[in-house]
Amino acid sequence: MLEEVLQRRPYNAVTDLIDAQVARGLSEKIAFVDPDRALTYGELQAKSRAFAYALQELGLRPEERLALLVYDGVDFPVAFWGGVRAGVVVLPLNTLLMSEQYAYILGDSRAAAIVVAAPLAKALVPILDRLPRLRTVILIGGSAGDKAAFAGRQGLNVHDFAGLLEHGRADPFTAPTMSDEVAFWLYTSGSTAEPKAVKHVHTTPLAAARLMGRHIVGIVANDVVFSAAKLYFSYGMGNAMAFPMSVGASAVLLPQRATPDAVFDIMRRHRPTIFFGVPTLYASLLAHKDMTRGAGSDRLRLCISAGEALPAALGERWRVVAGVDVLDGIGSTEMFQTFLSNRLSDVRYGTTGKPVPGYDLRIVDEQAHEVADGEIGELMVRGATAGEGYWNQRAKSRRTFVGEWVLTGDKYFRDADGYYHYCGRTDDMFKVSGMWVSPFEVEAALASHEAVLEAAVIGKRDADGLVKPKAFIVLRNGYAADERLLETLRVHVKQYAGPWKYPRWIDIRPDLPRTATGKIQRFKLRELET
Repeated sequence: MLEEVLQRRPYNAVTDLIDAQVARGLSEKIAFVDPDRALTYGELQAKSRAFAYALQELGLRPEERLALLVYDGVDFPVAFWGGVRAGVVVLPLNTLLMSEQYAYILGDSRAAAIVVAAPLAKALVPILDRLPRLRTVILIGGSAGDKAAFAGRQGLNVHDFAGLLEHGRADPFTAPTMSDEVAFWLYTSGSTAEPKAVKHVHTTPLAAARLMGRHIVGIVANDVVFSAAKLYFSYGMGNAMAFPMSVGASAVLLPQRATPDAVFDIMRRHRPTIFFGVPTLYASLLAHKDMTRGAGSDRLRLCISAGEALPAALGERWRVVAGVDVLDGIGSTEMFQTFLSNRLSDVRYGTTGKPVPGYDLRIVDEQAHEVADGEIGELMVRGATAGEGYWNQRAKSRRTFVGEWVLTGDKYFRDADGYYHYCGRTDDMFKVSGMWVSPFEVEAALASHEAVLEAAVIGKRDADGLVKPKAFIVLRNGYAADERLLETLRVHVKQYAGPWKYPRWIDIRPDLPRTATGKIQRFKLRELET
């Protein structure tokens, strides 16, 4: 039972996610596979033990921070779970950031060591003098020249990841951590401010697997999962590590960006049974010439979407073309994984479904009073996967983590049948003629037209100072941005969303600004209008 796990003391996350799988005879079962290598559960256990011992020998103390700047591949789970096994706090980093962003995160976290893939190491060299607490760099791959690039900072030790594993001990060692002890941090994407580190405890991964993984995904040992979202995101970490590892299933890892071509290649070669993506990727796959039944996998049984709300027209089209449903849900870095979702037995496109079993939800007004069905308010959630707060952000922690409840910053309403409808981020909502307008509702209406690939909507003041919707649109191939089409789109929105919600201005663009997790950065579009 989950409650028994949550109350275990001592407890280390590797106990259930690695060691238990080996103990039940899955030592030879493939846990992870990337384009070059495969890693069995037995190898993961041995290598995570060896790396845990190596970290101790390198002088890392319990609760010190170990950063990971590593591509999705079999080295990632070894480094991540080796750090967790050692009792240090593991800190995965987005591989797409710039040197200044790494300087902020590594300085803020006070990381004592970092595991870094050689091609990514060059982003660290210019900032080393600003990271006095960083004592150890562990390189994955690379040459003597890559190692020499770090020689300029006095007191910094550089080691080879493969060498540490080769010479490390694989004895049965696991640090005696507690169930409520912090195991890893995940930095928020920082789309509107500096990123914040959410602290997650050792029971979080298994709790997410028991709730979302078991109740909604229904994952079993013979599943093969592929997540387009990367392991350094909470969504990807749950999809491709917590869920499959909890039952002894396998995960396919893709080091490079998940372009449609790369995704189709994985789908054909590895034939996953479960695919995790984001709405933008589903739209791109549907628009691709190679899109076919099962998206290339003859074993595909289920697709999951999160990151942003899935437009109803997109979900329905995916079901027709791919032949399987895509379940839309919402989660957050603060909650680690999805807590509100559609499910196979109950798919209602255009909604985010109903609460995942094990989570409680409320929709509240600005005074924190619950609103009636049909009224828009801010979504609150509580459940076993909630983080324990932000690192070094006391005021923000108090505003977001309110007792057992977490304020999501998402606007929702619940209909009379109990389904939750996404209305947008709190900062994205605006009023027209005294009535709330959800950017997502207008975007979904636009995206349901055959000419529109994707859309983003903001509020803009007109000549009289009144706020009206403005749309930014990416057209599908073969459509031209003439006034006749623009007027057709305005009429379309009036019919599908409401006569006062149609966009007074439409800006045709080649693409839309997004965070690394795929969310539209409407604040950047608003900045264009100021």
